[in-house]
Amino acid sequence: LGSGALFLFTNKQRDKIKVLYWDKTGFALWYKRLEKAKYKWPSKEQNEVFTLTQFELDRLLSGFTIIGHKPVRINDFTMT
Repeated sequence: LGSGALFLFTNKQRDKIKVLYWDKTGFALWYKRLEKAKYKWPSKEQNEVFTLTQFELDRLLSGFTIIGHKPVRINDFTMT
């Protein structure tokens, strides 16, 4: 756990998230509740490990959907 990894958990209603991590002196727990939105989370049947970038983590903690989205390439857009 000393690798800087974060472990994220959500409740059934998907409006609360907990982040568990090791901070060199012990475990730390960070908790956040969204007022109106819900966290987009994998279904219960999906036992997968996800690796998130710092940007994706920031978006997730802000209530944005990140799972299932693909990056957009700038070259795909045409200016008219």
